[in-house]
Amino acid sequence: MTGKLENKIAIVTGGTSGIGLATAKLFAQQGARVFITGRRQAELDNAVAQIGSAVGVRVDSSKPDELDALYQQVAAEHGRIDVLFANAGGGSMLPLGDISEAHYYDTFDRNVKGTLFTVQKALPLLAQGASVILTGSTAASSGTPAFSVYAASKAAVRAFARNWILDLKDRNIRVNTISPGATRTPGLVDLAGPDAAQQQGLLDYLASQIPLGRVGEPEEIAKAALFLASSDASFVNGAELFVDGGQAQV
Repeated sequence: MTGKLENKIAIVTGGTSGIGLATAKLFAQQGARVFITGRRQAELDNAVAQIGSAVGVRVDSSKPDELDALYQQVAAEHGRIDVLFANAGGGSMLPLGDISEAHYYDTFDRNVKGTLFTVQKALPLLAQGASVILTGSTAASSGTPAFSVYAASKAAVRAFARNWILDLKDRNIRVNTISPGATRTPGLVDLAGPDAAQQQGLLDYLASQIPLGRVGEPEEIAKAALFLASSDASFVNGAELFVDGGQAQV
């Protein structure tokens, strides 16, 4: 059976763990030639081994010159990009009153600056009708204590999609945002610190806030990303797809 992304060239930034890794695996299973990025070489090598047929490029997406190196390699090997999943990002928790300038810049550089230049620098390579997927968050649509800077950065990502579809309409490039709810990823459990009991406590609390009664799994988010990447979503543009078990809907 032919995969939904057969012979497509796909890039997944932040593809070494969690949602990015699960999505890269699924894209490869569906026939795409996948490039993943990550900031740490050991984790990048491990992810490539798990995917089996990916190319790993060490990139910090908040540093535009490192993105240049990624796209030079893609251009030399394939000459185009069909699917771009601008997934790299992250954040930490600080309540209002404790927010530092360093915290602000770290969060906005990773989520806003990184997303902006990941997409902008890909423009010369994006094929006619390409799919661009941005990683948002339910945090941008609801309140969470001590998470305001992260939430604001993800609201900015959502705004990018609404505006970029107008900038790119002549090329039929679709830009959509996927907004996961609480998902069992290293980035989420690390918010609770290194103690396993505290990590489980965080997951249990988050599950109690979700109508489906559990947190999501990375593979569930990946399936939604595959939909947006494929021709199944050929008339979906500028949308925010919540994959959150109902978390942001009540």
